[in-house]
Amino acid sequence: MYIISIDPGISGAICFFENGSVVDVIDMPSMADGKKNKKQVNGSQIYNEINLKIKNIDKKKIVVVIEQVSAMPGQGVTSMFNFGQSFGVIKGICSAMQLPMYFVRPAKWKKYFNLIKTEKEASRTKAIEIFPQISSKLSKKKDNNKADAILIASFFNNTHLSN
Repeated sequence: MYIISIDPGISGAICFFENGSVVDVIDMPSMADGKKNKKQVNGSQIYNEINLKIKNIDKKKIVVVIEQVSAMPGQGVTSMFNFGQSFGVIKGICSAMQLPMYFVRPAKWKKYFNLIKTEKEASRTKAIEIFPQISSKLSKKKDNNKADAILIASFFNNTHLSN
């Protein structure tokens, strides 16, 4: 099974995962928008990245796992609207590509890896422990979103596909 896992949002990431291994992991494609050059997800580039990776794979063997996000206390109305918009763009792209989607709550996959109530950095450390061969892709502090996408794929692979 080929797993595409997505940590949605402007600073999220997309992981491509197959047979228990990370094929690739990329930052969420984004672009500037409007007069203030606010970042937004680049739907065309997301489509292109996914399409490029799956063009030779039978769609019946692909699953997209998206982190199920919701509003968080203390976040502004505008940032939550933008976050929801990103989530919707991702769902729309996957629907248009006719890829099956599964949603996983952060608490579920984080509990599996004992990451509840830990710093963001902990997911990067955990991903490097499990997949040391991709440590170079997680070398920066900002790569914790890539680590989250990797762990989401690994969680789905271990809990839904290894039965």
